[in-house]
Amino acid sequence: MTFETDVFSRFDRQWALLCAGTPEDFNAMTISWGGMGTLWGKSVVTVYVKPIRHTWRYLEANDRFTVSFFPEAYRRDLSVMGTRSGRDGDKLAFTRLTPCALDGAVGFDQAETTILCRKIYWQDLVRQNMPADVATAYYAAEEPHRMYIGEVLSILPERV
Repeated sequence: MTFETDVFSRFDRQWALLCAGTPEDFNAMTISWGGMGTLWGKSVVTVYVKPIRHTWRYLEANDRFTVSFFPEAYRRDLSVMGTRSGRDGDKLAFTRLTPCALDGAVGFDQAETTILCRKIYWQDLVRQNMPADVATAYYAAEEPHRMYIGEVLSILPERV
């Protein structure tokens, strides 16, 4: 499996859509924090989700998740997915995104790249282990993110 990208800008500047659940019941949210690399001899993707986010419940309940990247033309759609909550209704209805089933998970037809992952590890970030300015800036009023590490099962579309 080969995938070439600028991992430092993919999440931070381009954003991604994290989706967990089944084709019958799922939620997706825009993320700008994440990483790609290797762990335990496996290609992995790491994502971070706060427990207050609706998608957190789906990540907890399911072993698979997807991380999808989109062309710039879908920036507004990603903004909607990052500012509206699935708890409040069908936020997809406010976008041009079309969900599609991907081997027990959900991706989106408009994505230029979708990474299908199997959750292999999770851990809550610990305030006491962070720089004080980070803990104050990001976690003064909310619990820290939970880190999820997923083994990459496939990257779509597959490129040779």
